[in-house]
Amino acid sequence: MPTRDLDVVLFGATGFTGALTAEYLAQHAPAGLRWALAGRNPEKLAAVRDRLVAIDPGLEDLELLTADAADREALAAVASRTRVVATTVGPYLTFGEPLVAACAAAGTGYVDLAGESEFVNRMYVAHHETAVRTGARIVHACGFDSIPYDLGAYFTVHHLPSDRPITLRGVVRAGGMVSGGTFHSALTALSRHRQMREAAAERRELEARPVGRSSRAVRSKPRRDAELGYWLLPLPTIDPLIVARSGKALPAYGPEFRYAHFAGTTSLRYAVGGVATVAALGAAAQVKPLRDLLLGRIRPGEGPDDSRREKSWFTVDFVGDAGDVRIHTRVSGGDPGYGETAKMLAESALCLALDDNPDVAGQLTTAQAMGDQLLARLQKAGIRFEIVA
Repeated sequence: MPTRDLDVVLFGATGFTGALTAEYLAQHAPAGLRWALAGRNPEKLAAVRDRLVAIDPGLEDLELLTADAADREALAAVASRTRVVATTVGPYLTFGEPLVAACAAAGTGYVDLAGESEFVNRMYVAHHETAVRTGARIVHACGFDSIPYDLGAYFTVHHLPSDRPITLRGVVRAGGMVSGGTFHSALTALSRHRQMREAAAERRELEARPVGRSSRAVRSKPRRDAELGYWLLPLPTIDPLIVARSGKALPAYGPEFRYAHFAGTTSLRYAVGGVATVAALGAAAQVKPLRDLLLGRIRPGEGPDDSRREKSWFTVDFVGDAGDVRIHTRVSGGDPGYGETAKMLAESALCLALDDNPDVAGQLTTAQAMGDQLLARLQKAGIRFEIVA
């Protein structure tokens, strides 16, 4: 990477999750980290910096960069100065493309919280080859979408033999609020089935397939998991697609890798209720007045108070089989929608900027781009990756 005068720029620091990410960096960034805040409103950025100074008085001179999400010239100027840009400005399908383009063109690392498969696929089609040429590493889904699943699968398969077909299921359970940005992204995605299919098809035409290996996400019906003791509800999120892409890229996932992704509930009643809720949201998303009404209930940039976040939690159980070898692992942590997501994004940015990562470029998953280095960072930061059985 060319010499840059900044290591990390946080774009969107005035939003709820962006502010949490800024606070995490203020508390945990290594001494000497050269970082800055970026956004469209200088006054709001200054207010965030004032709060950070209460954490670390040395941040009183933290640089503030003014750039609107649609201002390509300003975004190019930001991208040219830093090693990595981390952005919380979503929905990404609406606001994200100009910053991805700027980072790809400048050879700058990029991390976001995107859980929108249409956006991720369109960014691959538009900017992957440019990023490969410039050496940029474009890493989407660096929050609760999809780090616990991507790195949880990565952690699990490294405890299985890599010369046999591997089947893996991930089962997530969580207690806490969905973030406003995640809700808006999800509801937008539910209203765009045709566009999502088109974007996926365009990507498939361009994306190379592994030679002599295969990896894919598989769908399954709701069912009872006797081993884990949960009712399983298939989740139509970006997470299994991310895991499967890591499986395509990395030989450790075996010659044939299959991944299934579920929410786990303790009773059939909750499972049925979950199916009904997803179906109702999907139907409402097709009707613009209903969609707008729902979007108005939870706004991006808003979130719960500290006491509510402290009570939140998540677990993801993985059960993997490779021939006669079976393993059960678990990833777990605190507030998934806000606190842990801010932690994951901040550590991803630090890892991409500072660590000795694999020599790769283009649009990548967290397992491809950072692998062991990010896993070690997250474990040190308090997110648990453990073998259960």
